[in-house]
Amino acid sequence: MKVFISGASGLVGSNCLRHFTEQGWHVVGSYFSFQTDDTVFYNTLIPDHPENFDVAAFAPDVIVHCGALTHVDYCETHEEESYEQTVQSTINLVQLAQACKARMVYISTDYVFDGTDGPYREDATFNPLCIYARHKLEAEQLVLKNIPDSLVLRVTNVYGNELRGKNFVARIIDQCKKNQKLTLKLPYDQYASPANAWDIARAMFVLLRDGKTGVYNIGGTDYMNRVELALRVLSYFPDAAYDLLPISTAEMKQPAARPLLGGFVKMKFSNEYPDFLFGNIDSYVRTQI
Repeated sequence: MKVFISGASGLVGSNCLRHFTEQGWHVVGSYFSFQTDDTVFYNTLIPDHPENFDVAAFAPDVIVHCGALTHVDYCETHEEESYEQTVQSTINLVQLAQACKARMVYISTDYVFDGTDGPYREDATFNPLCIYARHKLEAEQLVLKNIPDSLVLRVTNVYGNELRGKNFVARIIDQCKKNQKLTLKLPYDQYASPANAWDIARAMFVLLRDGKTGVYNIGGTDYMNRVELALRVLSYFPDAAYDLLPISTAEMKQPAARPLLGGFVKMKFSNEYPDFLFGNIDSYVRTQI
């Protein structure tokens, strides 16, 4: 299997690049703004950029779109940029996939739902609440409509190993290891099913290997709010110094609306792969201490 991964220097993309390569697939991963030793340059917004990796010559069987603008509040106040980074980049990669006759994988989110009746199955009614969510929904539907045998994996609260350690869980662990005091103001009414990026990569691999298509909701075995998530990580660092202020989402007055009862029921995936074991926050943190 030959796979091109857009956004392979990020959290999900880097784990996919590593896992697929370890499984013996021929994989090329790209970066745009953050270069790593194992990635090549590719600008999804300028397909004919002279420095772009020649994807057509590589002739991938699959194109995985992991690049994204995930700062939800920033998207709310920069709608045009959000569209460019999320929708237009997807349009360009869809056209590339069509030219290469490649399948495509798109990484989506539980934000396509409104959070009034979660956790969600794949066929739940869409109701995106913010610009970021509307653009993610538009992009996933573009892929499903235009690319035969495409895959959409919806994920949320992703954590795990990445070079920059930008994700929420990794940042807490890093600060605890450095004996830095943490100041956390977190919503107690936003629930989700956090997923380890390594599990997402493993799940994507078996789905691609077996020729699966359509939408799969992917999550870990936890279902918790942001306060519980932080406290679970902090429980492994009894000497950590921190101030934690639980607060309602309404009190946070964030520019973008969030789904409160989000997250996923991953019954579809688990019914098809009953022996696939997902991790959780505890199993991940134990590997980091």
